[in-house]
Amino acid sequence: MDIEYIRDGLVEEKHEGFVEHLVVPSRLEQPYYLRSCAKPLQAALLIDYGADLEEDELALICGSHAGEECHIEVARRILSKYGIKESLLKCGVHAPLSRSMQDRMLLKGETPKAIHNNCSGKHAGFLVLCKINGWDLETYYSPNHPLQKAVKNKINELCEVKQSYPETTDGCGVPILSMPLHNMLVGFKNLLQYEKIINSIRHNPYIFGGEGRIETEIGQKTDSLIAKAGAGGLCIVLNIKEKDCFAVKINDCSMEARRFAVLELIKKLGWGNIEYNSKIKTLSGKVVGKINISF
Repeated sequence: MDIEYIRDGLVEEKHEGFVEHLVVPSRLEQPYYLRSCAKPLQAALLIDYGADLEEDELALICGSHAGEECHIEVARRILSKYGIKESLLKCGVHAPLSRSMQDRMLLKGETPKAIHNNCSGKHAGFLVLCKINGWDLETYYSPNHPLQKAVKNKINELCEVKQSYPETTDGCGVPILSMPLHNMLVGFKNLLQYEKIINSIRHNPYIFGGEGRIETEIGQKTDSLIAKAGAGGLCIVLNIKEKDCFAVKINDCSMEARRFAVLELIKKLGWGNIEYNSKIKTLSGKVVGKINISF
């Protein structure tokens, strides 16, 4: 797959990557880290253990939220429901992904906290699992913690992984697995057995992502698609009705190129038609080029 930015006949920018389709697999054996695409798979454990969660709470746990007020409210509600202190979140601190929220906090003189981290929902879910099972809350991020062992086993089960692949520590401080793209797609298809997870994402696309998030854009503009993006140029799209899915991996991790490729592939497969601007323009509006995508 190539995404080329062509400006007056000259290729000025080029992004390369891979597409894997569940129905017509390429069987690319190269493993990639799941990164945040693992979140809905990790959340399956909450269903297995019978966690008491509302749909919007589960959607936040499954997603990479933009750190807006609606996301913070849900994250704190999860922690409060299970009597968990916010200080136990070990996801680290970064500014909200939402530019509007960044501006609002700047005007108020507020500084970001761990709760604003796009992974705070996932970490809240991890802490809920520890609370349910009586596991230590302070060290839930450790690879040797029973939580992380259970998460690893669950992901490998859903993705039908039969061998060992490299593991690392994700940006938010917890272990993350790697596997071929095909196994990731198998995992997302197997998520269809978790109706509560699927419905929580479908019914709460903004809580699942938020301002500027491709997951929210796809969820709001289609009837039967769920998308989950991950760092490293990865995005997986699940078609609930067709029981099919695809993955896009952009080698240089460009988020813009990833968005163009994902939306074009959705159109190419006949799964939807989300408009995007493929024209390259000057600041005054003159068209000087276009973006070409080839699969």
